[in-house]
Amino acid sequence: MKVFVVLVLALASASASLLPQSGIEHPRDRTALPSIEGRITNGKDAVADQFPYQVGLSFSSSKGSWWCGGSIISNSWVVTAAHCTDGGSSVTVYFGATVRTSPKFTHTIASSEWIQHESYLSLTVRNDISLIKTPTVTFSSAVNKIALPAIAGSYSTYSGQTAVASGWGLTSDSASAVSSKLQYVDLTVIDNAVCQKTFGSLIVTKNVICVETPNASSTCQGDSGGPLALAGTLIGITSFGSAGGCEIGAPAAFTRVTSYLDWIKTNSGV
Repeated sequence: MKVFVVLVLALASASASLLPQSGIEHPRDRTALPSIEGRITNGKDAVADQFPYQVGLSFSSSKGSWWCGGSIISNSWVVTAAHCTDGGSSVTVYFGATVRTSPKFTHTIASSEWIQHESYLSLTVRNDISLIKTPTVTFSSAVNKIALPAIAGSYSTYSGQTAVASGWGLTSDSASAVSSKLQYVDLTVIDNAVCQKTFGSLIVTKNVICVETPNASSTCQGDSGGPLALAGTLIGITSFGSAGGCEIGAPAAFTRVTSYLDWIKTNSGV
């Protein structure tokens, strides 16, 4: 009997480490209460041409519309999150915008022109990555690509390094609309073991990268699919955070780009 009890307790302990201690939520899916003001604590307004690789993505479907971000990785490919493309029928890509509604130009693209990861699983947020094929664009100071990490045998975890996230997402949990101006914030990468304490090891796998969110600085609704960049290289794609909100101090999680370099190359040639 004692052996059985010990086994049950061991299984319960193991399950607890696998499952989220905090509910997870994609920034795309967050809802907010109306507010007349909103801000990113410790976040900043981007200046023109500061993030030429950032695009805005306005998705449409028979069930409604939603806003996400993305990153230019070549003159004909944008990378974003699978939870952004999932269920969409078309997307309008906003290129070269600092003010969200004033891009240099846009292209509207049907879902037949994007590639969602074939093994994307929303329940456990597995393989949260998609590629969007765009008409060929001419690069400029306002519109340009971001480098991908070099293909290598092993990669840094980036833990302890400071990366920059950007997007037009909500500027607070109480904001009622995405930001009109492109925002950015510097965030420090944390060990996955730390992130697993919040979301569990079933969710935070080696294909995920997490950042700490001190002083309520974090990604939020509308930032989904956008970039996490380090020294001009794309290391993450905005994926999920805590269902408790953007400002509660829980880690924010991104798709780890180094885990998908082969998939990107196979599907886009980039």
